[in-house]
Amino acid sequence: MLVVDDEPTIRRVLARFLEERGARVFTVGTAADALHEASREVFDLVFLDLRLGSASGLDLLPELRARQADAQIIVITAHGSIETAVEAMRRGATDYLPKPFTPPQVALVVERAARERVRRREVEALRLASTGDEPAFLESQSAAMQRALAVARQAASADATILLTGESGTGKSSLARAVHAWSPRAERPFVTFSAASSTAELLEADLFGHVRGAFTGAVGDSPGRVGLADGGTLFLDEIGEMPVALQPKLLRFLQDRAYERVGDPRERRADVRIVAATNSDLAADIAGGRFREDLYYRLSVIEVAVPALRERPEDTPALARHLLAGLGRRHGRPGIALTAEAAAAIAAYPWPGNLRELRNVLERAVILAPTDALGADLLPFSARAVAPAKAGDPITLAALDEAHVRAVLTRSRSYEDAAATLGIDQATLWRKRKQYGL
Repeated sequence: MLVVDDEPTIRRVLARFLEERGARVFTVGTAADALHEASREVFDLVFLDLRLGSASGLDLLPELRARQADAQIIVITAHGSIETAVEAMRRGATDYLPKPFTPPQVALVVERAARERVRRREVEALRLASTGDEPAFLESQSAAMQRALAVARQAASADATILLTGESGTGKSSLARAVHAWSPRAERPFVTFSAASSTAELLEADLFGHVRGAFTGAVGDSPGRVGLADGGTLFLDEIGEMPVALQPKLLRFLQDRAYERVGDPRERRADVRIVAATNSDLAADIAGGRFREDLYYRLSVIEVAVPALRERPEDTPALARHLLAGLGRRHGRPGIALTAEAAAAIAAYPWPGNLRELRNVLERAVILAPTDALGADLLPFSARAVAPAKAGDPITLAALDEAHVRAVLTRSRSYEDAAATLGIDQATLWRKRKQYGL
C-alpha cells in the first residue's frame, strides 16, 4: 500500500494501522515522491490526500492511475465535499475518506477495496473462460512447461485439490486462474487468499469470515474468502507460510467443507474447489514441524511443478514481447519495442526473479524510455549482466552488494531469513531493496 499525505502524523498513523494488519506500506509526503514510488512498485491500494502543500491530489490522480492501473485509490481530505468526491471518482479514485477519520472507517474502506478487487478478478476469470485468451506464459515451447500444463488442464475438469509448486514469480497464480477458467466452475467466482499476509487470528477471519464485533476493527459481518468463493475456486497462495495454529482448521475444511466464522459458533458449509501454491520446500517444513503432513496430503492430490524461467529459456523472447505489448498499452506507449541489443540481453539473463522480475524490468524501461526503441541501456545492471557478479570481478562494491542481496532473497523463504543470512536487520534489508529496485 502507498500513503500519500503531506502531514507526517497522518502518514505514521495510517502506516501503523495498515502494517498491524499485515500490509507492506510505503509513505510519501509529496506528489513527486508519489510518482517516483508509483514508477518503482506495484501497489494494491493507494491512500491519496487531495491537498499536498501547493500541489493538488486531484491533478495527481490521473498520473497515479496511469502508473497503477490495477490499484484501488482512496482519496482523503479534510476539505471534502460531494462535488470534490464526484470529481475524484471521475479522475480515477475508487473511494473517499474524509478527515478526521477513525480506525473502523479506515478498516471499512480497505474492506470495500478488497471486495472490489475480488469482483475484478471474477470478471477477469469470466473473460478468460469466454474468450479462451490464456496468459501468454501458458503458450510454451518448453517441454517441461508443456508437461505441467497438460497435467493442470486434465486436472481442471475434476474437483480434486491441486498443489502448484515452484519458485516465486514463476506464474503459479496465473496457472491457478487458468485452471479455474478450464474448469466447470469457470462462470463462478475465483477468489485468492494469501496465507502469508498476517497473524493466525487475522488470517482466520480473512479466510473463514467474521461477525460484527468479533474483534477490534470488525465493524461489520464478513463472509470471508471461503464464503466469497462458494461455488467457484479458492486459490490458497503461499500456503507454506500458513501459521501452524490455523492449519488444523483448514484441514477440517478440506475434509468436509465445514467451517465457522470468527465470533459465530454456527457451522457453515461451502462448495469450493481448492488450488494451492507454494515456493517453500514442504518436505523440509514437515520435518521441521512447520507444516502438517496430513494437510500436505490433502492439498497435493494433484501436484504440478511450475518450472523456473531459466529452465524454459526458449520462452523468454515471446514472453518479453507479450509483456512489453501489454505494458506499452497500459502506459500509453503502444509502439514501443525492444532493440536487438536489449532483446539479446534479456535472452541471456537467467532471471532469478522469474516472470515477476521480467515484468518489473520491462515496466520500468517502458516508463523511462525516451523513444519507442527500448535499448539495453534502460535495463538495470542485473538484467544486462549475462552472469551473476562474484568477488574478484572488475565491478563496484555496490554492484557486488546488489548481486549478493538479490541472490540471497531469491533462495530465502522469507525476508526475515534473508536478513539473518545477510547479517543485517530487516529495516536495512528493506532499504537495500528500495535502493536496488529489487
